[in-house]
Amino acid sequence: MSTFTLQIITPEKIFFEGEVQRVIIRTTEGDVGILAKHERYVAALPSGPVKVILSDGTEKLAALSGGAVKVSPDRTAILANAVEWAEDIDVDWAKRSEEDARRRVENSKNQQDLKYAEMKLQRALNRLRVSSMKD
Repeated sequence: MSTFTLQIITPEKIFFEGEVQRVIIRTTEGDVGILAKHERYVAALPSGPVKVILSDGTEKLAALSGGAVKVSPDRTAILANAVEWAEDIDVDWAKRSEEDARRRVENSKNQQDLKYAEMKLQRALNRLRVSSMKD
């Protein structure tokens, strides 16, 4: 199967760069599969899973916390607010983060606090959902 270069970049670092066979990513319009020679495409990314099929056929799953994807026929770049491989997710920490976010939602005093708490809750739930998908 043909391959293409995938880069996953966060504000802190290049999270992943390598040759892949396929990427399945959740966009704001739904899930999209990307193969080599895909037409040019740009989309916003909400929090959600990203499945990467490496050049050797190995599958990797990651939790992405929002961003954007830019696709060209030979290269795809995912710009992510945050991303974490499923096997690296600390489930206990994610559960504590979910509980904290729910408390923040209940106790928010203004729209800004509420929006931050809801984003934190969405990220925690996404991490928990993706960690359960790895098995």
